[in-house]
Amino acid sequence: MGGRLVEIDDYIPVTSVSSGQGEEVGHDLYCFCIQVVNVCFVGNPGKPDGWVLVDTGMPKSADLIRSAAEERFGPNARPRAIILTHGHFDHIGAVRELAQHWDVPVYAHELELPYLTGKADYPEPDATVEGGLVAKMSPLFPNEGIDISDHLQKLPSDGSIPNMPEWRWLHTPGHAPGHISLFREKDRMLIAGDAFITVRQDALFKVITQMQEISGPPRYLTTDWHAAKESVRKLQALLPSAAVTGHGPPVSGTTLREGLTALANEFDRVAVPDYGRYVGSTYS
Repeated sequence: MGGRLVEIDDYIPVTSVSSGQGEEVGHDLYCFCIQVVNVCFVGNPGKPDGWVLVDTGMPKSADLIRSAAEERFGPNARPRAIILTHGHFDHIGAVRELAQHWDVPVYAHELELPYLTGKADYPEPDATVEGGLVAKMSPLFPNEGIDISDHLQKLPSDGSIPNMPEWRWLHTPGHAPGHISLFREKDRMLIAGDAFITVRQDALFKVITQMQEISGPPRYLTTDWHAAKESVRKLQALLPSAAVTGHGPPVSGTTLREGLTALANEFDRVAVPDYGRYVGSTYS
């Protein structure tokens, strides 16, 4: 661990007023908050084997996710698959335990596979980046890769998503090399991961209160700001009707349209930090 204070499987004591609460975004899209991060249940309620889990939340959250799944889909609910938007600690916290318990495949972009097979670690979080108290705390957050090779599979290169026939994935890097977002054309539903978020994740007060604000990706873990900008532009061009992001409440309608357009147009000014370890070397 090189002297780091938090292990990848440790409970991380950061939470919000929304923790343990869920919100219907569509008839078959349910956003559930775990501490400060969202997971998504995609599938019709009451069908215990006809759904998919997107992301797996914070460490030590497996029991909470299983309980929420059974409440929504019925006793012994088991997804067909787990999809990861990326492999940062707060999105894969329960993936190992859930994949083993349910015995289901886990899909991720090929550029995330080194971090999910134990072959590579992410760059360390940047406490020097412009931002609030959470950014200063970020060196406590784990950046180590994990090994879930027994269940891990690469997403198909054609943009399709196994067990999600109406959805497609889009490569939206910047926050992580293999970050993806998920989009459904028929109703323009978007699962954005951390390509953009709806709460300023580096500011502790805003994290705790879940104050809604369409923002760029979390600053302390974003290493390629040029790619992050292009990813936001790509998602804005889809004209999503509603979006679930990795952090913050779901957003829809005019709030989403105007907020995402403003973020895409003013990304350099409002999202890219004025200083930080990864700003000068990766953003131009």
